[in-house]
Amino acid sequence: MKTTWRLLAAMICVLVLAAAAGCGEGGAPAEKKEGNSAGAKAFAAIKDDLGREIVLTKKPERIVVTSASFLEPLHAVGGDVVGRPDSKSMPDWAKDKTSIGRVYNVDLEKLLACAPDLVIANKGMNEKLLQPLEINKIPCLIVDMKNYEEVKNEVRMFSQVTGEKEKGDALIQSMDDKIKAIADRIPKEKRRVAILHSTAQSLSVQLDTSIAGSTAKMLGFVNVASGMTAMEGNPDAAPYSIETLVEQNPEIIFVTSMGKLDEVKRGMEETIASNPAWQTIPAVKNGKMYYLSQEHFLLSPGIHYPDAVEEMAKLIYPDLFR
Repeated sequence: MKTTWRLLAAMICVLVLAAAAGCGEGGAPAEKKEGNSAGAKAFAAIKDDLGREIVLTKKPERIVVTSASFLEPLHAVGGDVVGRPDSKSMPDWAKDKTSIGRVYNVDLEKLLACAPDLVIANKGMNEKLLQPLEINKIPCLIVDMKNYEEVKNEVRMFSQVTGEKEKGDALIQSMDDKIKAIADRIPKEKRRVAILHSTAQSLSVQLDTSIAGSTAKMLGFVNVASGMTAMEGNPDAAPYSIETLVEQNPEIIFVTSMGKLDEVKRGMEETIASNPAWQTIPAVKNGKMYYLSQEHFLLSPGIHYPDAVEEMAKLIYPDLFR
């Protein structure tokens, strides 16, 4: 009888252990990472700019990007795309790729028709794509690529996507070397600069995290707006005030713009003429107001950041770059 009870107890233990093995914490079925079979080694685990870890089980072969600024850095580390947004600035190799609309208004139907196995989307514009992509089991990296440090981070991220870490490291080193050579070429002066962003309707002040702010910092210039409180919904800009600008007393003013440059310049001239306080600012009195190109300073120049740095340096020290 004792032997019978021992056998029964042993059978119950085996059944309990088997049930536990098939469950996760709390008794629920154990959850596997999406697209990653048990015991399989992932191709890459990438942390995107929303802080999410995206696990790729294999090297992506059908990539769609929602921003044209992602095309060149991705291609530079061995990547290709099957879909891309419409843009005035487009590398030749991407012109015949399928269009998915504008970065601000991605056509989800066209995107899904590309049958992507990875989507690289723009932070602050394309997060609404996350839910439908998740439903369709398509991994998505959310990327923020404005200032130079972010560009370098994205090159590292894209080299993980392509499995070409050495190409990514070499590209970053090349950009760093070019920027250092430009910075070493100019005098070590702490020039006080203000960076304004002008549209046909408004003015704002650019902070250190903006494209032009990032560029000025690499040249050793002092952005008089450093430490100002950012505008709600725009972490790279602060509200414009002529009173504050007069107090900051910049010796150089850079102007970035959106829209037709002739109209922007005309608007700035009218603004300056309408208020005598502008004439008290050293940058205005001494004719040190410079308009930066939209090519390098409206949207991120990406892997062409060295060109943006050289453009800004040339405006201040033209004789050193002839």
